[in-house]
Amino acid sequence: MSSMITTDLVSLDTLRAADKHDAIRALAAMVQSAGRTDDAEALAADAWTREQKSATGMPGGVAIPHCRTASVQEPTLAFARLPEPLDFGAKDGPADLAFFIAAPDGADSDHLKILSALARSLVRKDFVASLREAEDAQSVVDLIGSAVDGALKPKEKKPADEPAPAGDTGTDAGTGASSGASAGAGAGAAGATSAAAQETTAGQSPAVRRLVAVTACPTGIAHTYMAADALALAAEEMGVEIEVETQGSSGSSKLSQSTVNAAEAVIFAADVDVRDKQRFAGKPVIAVPVKRGVDEPQQLIERALRAAKDPHASVVTAETGAEGSDEDDEQERFGKKVQRVLMTGVSYMIPFVAAGGLLIALGFLLGGYNITDVADDIAANSTLWNLPAEADLPDPFRGFGVLGAYLGSVFFVIGGVAMGFLVPALAGYIAYGMADRPGIAPGFIAGSVAAGMDAGFIGGIVGGVLAGAVAYWIKQLSVPRWLAGLMPVVIIPLVATIISSGLLYLFLGGPIAALTGALESWLSGMTGTAAILLGIVLGLMMCADLGGPINKVAYSFAVAGLGAGSIAENPTPFLIMAAVMASGMVPPLGLALATFVDRKLFTVAERENGKTAVLLGAAFISEGAIPFAAADPLRVLPAAMLGGMTTGALTMAFDVTSQAPHGGAFVFFAIDSFALFALSVVIGAVVTATVVVLLKRFTRRTPEGSPAAVATASEPQAAAVA
Repeated sequence: MSSMITTDLVSLDTLRAADKHDAIRALAAMVQSAGRTDDAEALAADAWTREQKSATGMPGGVAIPHCRTASVQEPTLAFARLPEPLDFGAKDGPADLAFFIAAPDGADSDHLKILSALARSLVRKDFVASLREAEDAQSVVDLIGSAVDGALKPKEKKPADEPAPAGDTGTDAGTGASSGASAGAGAGAAGATSAAAQETTAGQSPAVRRLVAVTACPTGIAHTYMAADALALAAEEMGVEIEVETQGSSGSSKLSQSTVNAAEAVIFAADVDVRDKQRFAGKPVIAVPVKRGVDEPQQLIERALRAAKDPHASVVTAETGAEGSDEDDEQERFGKKVQRVLMTGVSYMIPFVAAGGLLIALGFLLGGYNITDVADDIAANSTLWNLPAEADLPDPFRGFGVLGAYLGSVFFVIGGVAMGFLVPALAGYIAYGMADRPGIAPGFIAGSVAAGMDAGFIGGIVGGVLAGAVAYWIKQLSVPRWLAGLMPVVIIPLVATIISSGLLYLFLGGPIAALTGALESWLSGMTGTAAILLGIVLGLMMCADLGGPINKVAYSFAVAGLGAGSIAENPTPFLIMAAVMASGMVPPLGLALATFVDRKLFTVAERENGKTAVLLGAAFISEGAIPFAAADPLRVLPAAMLGGMTTGALTMAFDVTSQAPHGGAFVFFAIDSFALFALSVVIGAVVTATVVVLLKRFTRRTPEGSPAAVATASEPQAAAVA
């Protein structure tokens, strides 16, 4: 423990900061002064990025900014007792004690256990009070060392008839945080006992209520374990027995199935997906962010106890985990919901499109561009054991050989079948994003109806939204428990299908089909300057939010046209696909180039991300630029958009086409004029790199001191502070 914190990593009543961002930077500077990092700016940037995901202010005036980072080589802890408390986002007020935890990316499990043990100690009031009263830095180091050693020491569980002493968390190193109250503890138990926690029958002792919980956070160092111990302490005071599984960085303390089976309800206090949710299938569930487990453990336990007796409570399902709405979902902003739903639909649609598009491209590669004329006949009337005679092949195919013509035909036909799922898959998984599993079937059916009416991807989006909205509305209805089992597999799919597909057939499909046809005719007529303008717009959309809803609209628009016909008859959809794919490659490649051109403008983490972004950009994964945009959106996004617009315009001007919907440089065989395609991407990447370097050098972030703050050109190295 002594290697993690030393006296030069302790500040008592001397660290003054305007806000929590300044405090994090000052703590990072302290770490650098102690020789634990060579780049305080990168360390502060990583900690601030984590802080923006979820505030680290804890109850009792404590803050624990922390991160996993490449900026330190050994686990490090800095502590500051602040002379002026700062707001770190805790509900009960500002913090006067700040722990700065920096764990290296490759920290071993022993080090992570020590850091986690420290976090768990912060829920103990006596430990926090001792830190406030410490007279010197060595006293703080000794207090922290003792607390961590005590938290790491395994504790034996109390027998069922022996009440746990007040303040004992009952932590077991092997099974996670736990708290038990005996049936006979009654009034003798420490703390107030919740009326909801026990039920008493005439002549019998109170029956102990049993719960289980899972805690998890993205970093897996602090909140995971603090939430576990906070729930355990609250349960002990309330006379409730609880077992908590911590899915953190120092290992997961998995609950036994018998413990899960004996519990009345489960609490998920997690900011990431809970692993193996199916173990809790059928249990009433309360699902909240992990910080709620730290701030409001008693309220969560009371909610779980009520849910155990509520026949309409949300339950965990074997297929999808938690089912039903939670108050946090209801508070989700409308814009965020739209983004989540659209991205769900597109992300599930992409495998259909990628498989279909690449198979069609392989068909053209093996069988030639005239394969569309005879592919169906060759594939339907031939097998590997009954290949057509070469003399029976049309003239254009004789140069590819019998086997090439046959395989090309098969690939082309299968690809066409896969592309037929484009609109149904989009609609089905939009509905899934809105209503979970019960929305899939109505969404797929509505999407198929839209495709059959030639309503295109616009009709698919409308059909998916209708199906998902109806399915979600029906899910909210209160029904008896005996009927609840039929709702997701019979009633919801039936009613949602009737309403959504019926509305498309009777009212909406025709107008949407007319709109889609007009749009396709307009696009097909674009040539010259108009086509270049379209390329500019598509490039702008692809780079505006790097995989967000605007990007997905442009991408969906492009891939929807690939199934419209052949490249010989109507090349416009393939021109659009090339422009979209090339533009989407620009942001990660351009930002990677910028990190190579002027390394001092970027943090250590960003320079490492730049190496990865080369491969991501080459594969047409625009999200490779997200780490840069998250740290400095006001400079990165405009630069990315300018580069994307340039590339979109160039591919249109060069008449570059792509028969593949994804893959970037790795599907070169499906891109006509690949050299011009690559040239367009390189020029766009150079534009992005040039603009972002200039903006970082000669502009300041606004407001000063914000996560986007950057120094002027005279201090370029400060631009990396985030």
